[in-house]
Amino acid sequence: MTKETVLSNARIVLEDKIVEGSVLIRDGRIAGISEGKSAIGEDFEGDYLIPGLVELHTDHLEAHYSPRPGVRWNKTAAIQAHDAQIVTSGITTVFDCLRMGSDEDGGFERGEMRDMADAIQAAEREDRLRAEHLIHLRCEVSADNVLDHFQDFEKDPYVRLVSLMDHAPGQRQFQTMDQYIFYYQKKRGLSDEAFARFVAKRQEESAKYATPHRDAISKVCAERGITIASHDDATLAHVDEAINYGVRLAEFPTSIDAAKASHGAGMSVLMGAPNIVRGKSHSGNIAARDLAELGVLDVLSSDYVPLSLLHAPFILADEVESISLPRAIAMVTATPAKTVSLNDRGRIAEGLRADLVRVRRDHGVPVTRAVWREGRRVA
Repeated sequence: MTKETVLSNARIVLEDKIVEGSVLIRDGRIAGISEGKSAIGEDFEGDYLIPGLVELHTDHLEAHYSPRPGVRWNKTAAIQAHDAQIVTSGITTVFDCLRMGSDEDGGFERGEMRDMADAIQAAEREDRLRAEHLIHLRCEVSADNVLDHFQDFEKDPYVRLVSLMDHAPGQRQFQTMDQYIFYYQKKRGLSDEAFARFVAKRQEESAKYATPHRDAISKVCAERGITIASHDDATLAHVDEAINYGVRLAEFPTSIDAAKASHGAGMSVLMGAPNIVRGKSHSGNIAARDLAELGVLDVLSSDYVPLSLLHAPFILADEVESISLPRAIAMVTATPAKTVSLNDRGRIAEGLRADLVRVRRDHGVPVTRAVWREGRRVA
C-alpha cells in the first residue's frame, strides 16, 4: 500500500538555495517539491526542512560503552543511548567509530569491537535503532596488533570507512612535544623517566609498524571498495602519502598547507564541528573556521558532541561571508554522503531517500523538532 506524507510551509534547504514550500514523501522517498503555501499536510510554520545529517566520524558510542576508566557498559544499552542522542541531533546516518589497535596505554582487547559491531547489527534487526548505523574503523597503524583487530572485520559489509592514524609523538596531531606532554605525561601523572620510556616506545613502534600496516590495510580497502581516510596530516609529504594510498577523506589536517593540498587533490577535508562551535581546536591545532574562510573546508564531524553537527553550519552561515546556509548544510549532508558513495541521500531531491529534519532556529542554538528516516518519523 502506498504511503504518502506531506510536509508543508517549510523553508526547504536545497543544494543551492532556500525555497518556501512543501515536500511530498511517498514510500520512503522524496516524490515531489513544490513552492508556495499549502493547507495540506504537516504545517512547518516556517521552520527549516533540511536533509538528514550524515556523520562520518564520532567517538560518541565509545563514551557510552566505557563511561569511566575500566568500566564497560551493557553494549545494547550503550548503543541505544548513543542512537537516541544521535537522532535528536538530526543525524540519520552515522558511522560509528570502532578503535583498531591497542597497547598498555589504552584501547580495547581483540574481539571487543567485533562484539560491539555485532551488537549494533543485532539492535538494527530488532528495530531498536532510529538512525542508520554504519562502521568506521579507526586503525592505529603504529600498534603491533592493529592487523589482528582489523581481521575481525574482513567480511563485514557495514564497514564503509577506514582511517589510517598514527598518534606517535613528534608528528601529525602531536607535532610539538608540548601537546604530547599535556596529553600523556600530565594527564597520566608519569615521571620524566617513565614518560621518556613511553615516548621512545611509541616512536619505535611507529617506525617499525606504521608503513607496513598502512600498506596492508589500504590494500584490503581498495579490494573491497571501502573509503580510506587519512588522519591529522600536517605536511605536504603526508598529503602525497595519502594520495598514493587512494585517500578520499582528509580528517582533521593540522596545518593550513596540508588542508589546502588535500582539498586541491580532490579529497574532502573534514574538521570537527566542535571546533567551529568553540572557535578553536581542543588540541591547539588550526581553527576550522580559518579553513572555511579559505574555501577548503568540505565536511564537518560532530566528533564528541553530536548536537554540534547541527549547530556548526548555522554558525558558519552567520559568521563567514562566503558561506551560505545551503553550502554550510551540504558540509553535514551532501558532501559526506558523496565522499563515502552514499548517493541515495544527503540532498532534498526527487527520488532520494526521505531522510529529513525539521529545524527551528530563530537565534542561537537550533532545535530539532522532528526527524524522518526513509519517510518514517523517528523523532
